[in-house]
Amino acid sequence: MKYIHYLLAGLTVGLSLLGFASFANANHAWGNYHWARLSTPFTLKLGDNVSVVWGTYLASASTDWSTSSALDTQIVAGASKRNCGPISGRVEVCNNRYGNNGWLGLATIWASGSHITQGTVKMNDTYFATATYNSPAWRQMVLCQEVGHTFGLAHQDENFSNSNLGTCMDYTNNPARNDGLGNNVHPNAHDYSMLEAIYSHFDTSTTISQSTSSTKGKSANEEDLDNDPSQWGREVDRSADGKLSLFEKDLGNGKRIFRHVFWVESRKGAHQE
Repeated sequence: MKYIHYLLAGLTVGLSLLGFASFANANHAWGNYHWARLSTPFTLKLGDNVSVVWGTYLASASTDWSTSSALDTQIVAGASKRNCGPISGRVEVCNNRYGNNGWLGLATIWASGSHITQGTVKMNDTYFATATYNSPAWRQMVLCQEVGHTFGLAHQDENFSNSNLGTCMDYTNNPARNDGLGNNVHPNAHDYSMLEAIYSHFDTSTTISQSTSSTKGKSANEEDLDNDPSQWGREVDRSADGKLSLFEKDLGNGKRIFRHVFWVESRKGAHQE
């Protein structure tokens, strides 16, 4: 039962961080960024802008992340099918043929101070249509991971070639492979524990939309980023193998846009030095 899990949250966090320390990042929060809310658990809406092909993967990711005692997700009608623009107080999830620009998946958050105010997830069908990535495991892993980023989670591990940790927040060359801890297409207990730690406090206000309406509600810090990496601002972090990046765009007055990028194996001119 979810309420029992929540009562045991403090113990779970401590034990999980200890147990995973030998092979996973003991703190895989995305800085101190989180959704402001007045209670825990809270419900975050995921705007459904995806095609029929992607619908099953979005539903699975929503169910998986709602297992957390810290939050629930609710799939609602999308409002950004054309351009995947952000909607204040929620996360828009989209897929499209975004072109041969080097990236497979994007997770973007808009932040005011340390509070997430809106987010988007993009799946690039230009690459998911190729033999390398056109599989259920790749689709589920990348979508699960990008949605997880919009909660404030980073990666447990950023080495593509080592053993799978059994979580979609782990980078891998083969998400379907089970190296003893499960495949990399769903969250694991360490992800849930990290969410409990991130959302263990309460805020004095909320940045979460209470409406399920698809009417576009623009926020003061909204600025759409296009699909060209040259428009994303400053690259503030990159994995050792160059397969993932974090970009930051400073909007001033404490407002920033952060973008987690999952690069494809061969970028053909994109994101090169």
